[in-house]
Amino acid sequence: ARPSRPTAEEAIRLARSQVGIEEDGGGETKFQEWYMSTSRAGETVARDGGSIGQYGDASWCDMFISWIGDRLGFSDGMGKDAWTVAHARWFQDTGRWGDEPRPGAIVFYDWDGGGAVGGINHVGMVIKKLGDGRIQTVEGNTGDAVMVKSRSTDKVVGYGYPDYAAR
Repeated sequence: ARPSRPTAEEAIRLARSQVGIEEDGGGETKFQEWYMSTSRAGETVARDGGSIGQYGDASWCDMFISWIGDRLGFSDGMGKDAWTVAHARWFQDTGRWGDEPRPGAIVFYDWDGGGAVGGINHVGMVIKKLGDGRIQTVEGNTGDAVMVKSRSTDKVVGYGYPDYAAR
């Protein structure tokens, strides 16, 4: 039997519990190690090229989000990817994409400010909307660690909405 869907609060709590985890001297974390062990890594290598081993010291912001979904038994509701652009497209394809920063939403950024899905180069999870065009997030691969950040929404391309259970 499929476990019950988590709430947004449960996802945020798990993400926040990882704050402070940092890369080792080789640029590696448990999130990349986990991703390399999944069948999904083979699928994304087949799609994107390269090798599974290259995920070992690759940018891991999306592997962190995918790890959260996996730990919650919720990959089918949160997606599982290492490439932010493909993960955003998955949310679009499943009809769970928009421009409102809801708690637990997956936030996709383009640091160049282009606003197109193809330019997305970072991802995190919304903790809450702060107002004044700012959001509080928890993100992997920020300063080589998992951190809570306050960010302006001016570089946000959009938000993916995992299919959470209501409270």
